[in-house]
Amino acid sequence: MTTPDDARGILYPTRLPTFHRISAPPGLEPLLRWFWIPQWNLAPGRTSRQEILPFPAANLVVQPGAVSLTGPSTRVSFRDLTGTGWAVGALLRPAGVVQCHPEPGRLRDTEVPFEAPDLLASVEAAMAHDAGATARGEAASAFVRWAEDRMVPPDAAGRLANAMEEMIATDRSIVRVEQVADRLGVSVRGVQRLARSHVGVPPLAIIRRYRLQEAAVRLREEPAVTIADIAAELGYADHAHLSRDFRTVLGLTPRTYRGGQ
Repeated sequence: MTTPDDARGILYPTRLPTFHRISAPPGLEPLLRWFWIPQWNLAPGRTSRQEILPFPAANLVVQPGAVSLTGPSTRVSFRDLTGTGWAVGALLRPAGVVQCHPEPGRLRDTEVPFEAPDLLASVEAAMAHDAGATARGEAASAFVRWAEDRMVPPDAAGRLANAMEEMIATDRSIVRVEQVADRLGVSVRGVQRLARSHVGVPPLAIIRRYRLQEAAVRLREEPAVTIADIAAELGYADHAHLSRDFRTVLGLTPRTYRGGQ
């Protein structure tokens, strides 16, 4: 199972502001993967660009004055930070996404307002206390209370969608939709419907995103391993296919990314 120390998705860790992840409690694990909390305090005139290769999932995010729902992204996302600020987000599992929006596909590459005034008020109150662990813990607890009051355990389709996504996230050998279908005991069309209804992107896009995230981690953390070896271990036909995916999604080659760390 993926855990809060999962480094995938963070392209340039040394450029992040203060960043923390807090596990969802056991009762909410089928709906939320973890809470993530960045905090920053930048000097006047300074801007920090945060580049992320997001998980193939939606996030429910609280920031000062607003709650928003961000959908699965098909590309690298970035946000320019200035001044002082914070955010508290929850990475939603497939079974949790459908409880926040009935059509996840409509959220693809977009962010929409989410009406949750009680969640906003409680998280803002927690984050107003200080910039330390106490405030972060209180903010996560406020999010937990809200989710426990508003969300329900997943139904059969939600549980199957969670199993699909968890399998793809944790098993590097999965490179084709047919493998997912075989292991879940459903048809390829069934997997496609499940991904569309609970994630918002096709299953092959989920597979490629997780493999591309893993490739970025390997390139960053294992400089002695060749790009060709990384491509082969993650199921790419060759070095060129990995490079093509990198250029399409990140806008740069694996070699350039590795050299920019």
